[in-house]
This record gives sequence, structure tokens and C-alpha cells, in this order.
Amino acid sequence: MLTTTLFGLVGGLGLFLFGVNVMAEGLQKSAGDKMRRTLEVLTNIPLMGVIMGAVVTAVTHSSTAITVMVVGFVNAGLMTLKQAVSVILGANVGTTVTAQLVAFHLTEYALPAIGLGFALFFFSNHRLTKYVGQAILGFGILFLGMDTMTSALRPLQELPIFTDLMLSFGRYPFLGILAGALFTAAVQSSGATIGLVIILAGQNLISMQGGLALVLGSNIGTTVAALLASIGTSITARRTAVAHLIFNIGGVVIFYPFLHLFLKLLAFTSTSPAREIANAHTLFNVVNALLVLPFINNFVAFITRIVPGDE
Repeated sequence: MLTTTLFGLVGGLGLFLFGVNVMAEGLQKSAGDKMRRTLEVLTNIPLMGVIMGAVVTAVTHSSTAITVMVVGFVNAGLMTLKQAVSVILGANVGTTVTAQLVAFHLTEYALPAIGLGFALFFFSNHRLTKYVGQAILGFGILFLGMDTMTSALRPLQELPIFTDLMLSFGRYPFLGILAGALFTAAVQSSGATIGLVIILAGQNLISMQGGLALVLGSNIGTTVAALLASIGTSITARRTAVAHLIFNIGGVVIFYPFLHLFLKLLAFTSTSPAREIANAHTLFNVVNALLVLPFINNFVAFITRIVPGDE
């Protein structure tokens, strides 16, 4: 059973990540260049930067790609640190769209989407139609991966060592945060972590508190890509990556003492555990962005002090 479960989980996760990448690539090809130019031009006002960061990330389904791209923009002198921080605030909000999409349980549409996407991508001669087909194909593969992981994890309900591990995340949320951060850093996708937590919650394999801890941890783990991308870049680009890390860790520190209150709030948003997990991801990032946005100048000054150096 363990071998079958492990292969199913790894294979399903691979399909999920591949689907996200295919879908994101199709969407980026169809609208990416315009969005890059828009990011460069319309981010002088912090609120506009947040909105643009959220919209672009929601469309491309990859906060990692956007934050790495922003680090590159800053390194090339196309963005200031303040502009970059505002876009990252928005990117954190925009990335929650994937979790909301996954929580709809659209697995029954996976194969039809794969068939339609394949037909549009391989048989159309129109460039935009091909890219839309690629996005639909990725959408189908994503949900096929979700379905595969769901089937693979179902037998674990009868495995005491697994259920004890999941229960420990609820009893000791810090362990859940650490596990969520490490897993997200390893797979380079907070969406994959949230998708897995949604499956676990939907099958009652994890408590809401344990699931929430994993969600908070995923927001820390997702900053690793930007940190890696900033190696060898300018001081401002490195500050951008550190700002992303400090922003997400700060949000977790603020939320941690209020986990029980947060859980009560989530209970009002839905009766579905999967939807509650998705809502937790969204609420965390929206509230976090709203807390920092009015003090963005102070936040940028703080980052400049803790990462000293000449521009």
C-alpha cells in the first residue's frame, strides 16, 4: 500500500506542478509581454503596484515567476525598491487564486479540458488560440494531478503513523508551519502545498488548525525562489528578495497568536474544509498586504537599514 500511495502522491504532484507550469506558460505567452510593460509603467503609485501585482499573478498563476521577474527588473534599474515591494504585496494576493480554483473540485472536468486543450493547441494555426489551448490543457493536467493525489492519499486514513503526524501539526502549529515552509521551498510552489492541504482537509486527514499551519508555512517557503534569484545581483535587488521574506515571515508572526480566532472567522466563510483552507490563504495575504501598504515607506526604510550598502 505504501509504495502505491507514494507513487500516486509523487506522480499526482508531478502532474499538478506540470499542469500549473503549462497553464502559466500559455497565459504568459498570450498576455505576458503586455503585462511586463504594464508592470514597468504603472507601479509608481503603491496601490497601483499592489493591484497590478495581484492581477498579473492571478493571470499567470505563479507568484514565484512574478517575484523573480521583479527582482530582475530591480536589478536592471527598471523598478525602485518601493515599486518592487508594492508588486510583491499584490503578487502574494494574486497567487491565492490558484487555491480558490483548486477548492472548486473540478476534477470531473480534467479529461474534457485535456482533450479540448490538446485539440486547440495542436491543431490550430492561430497563435492566440494555441496559447489559450495550452492554458486549458494545463488546467486539465492540474486537476488530473489533484485527482491522482486524492486517490493516492485515501488509504492513509488507516495508517496510524500518518494520522499521528497530521494530528501533531494541529497540536503543535509551529511544526506545521515548518513543514509547510520546507515542502514549498522544495517544490517551488505554494500552490502545490495548498492543493495538497485542500485534499487532506477534504478527506478529514488533517485538522483545520494543522492545515492552517501548513498554509502559513507555505507563504514562507515561497520566498526561497526570489532569494536564490537575487544572488549576485545589485544591492536593491537583494533588498527586494529580503523584503519578500521579511514581509511573509512578519505576517506569520502576526497571525500566529490569533490562530484560534482566525479559525473561528474561517468557519463563517464556508462549511467546506477545502474552501476554508483556500479562504485562509486568501485572507492571510489580503490582510497582510493591507497592514503593510499604509506604511510602505517605513517598511522600505527598514529593509534598507537591515540590508546596508550603496545603491
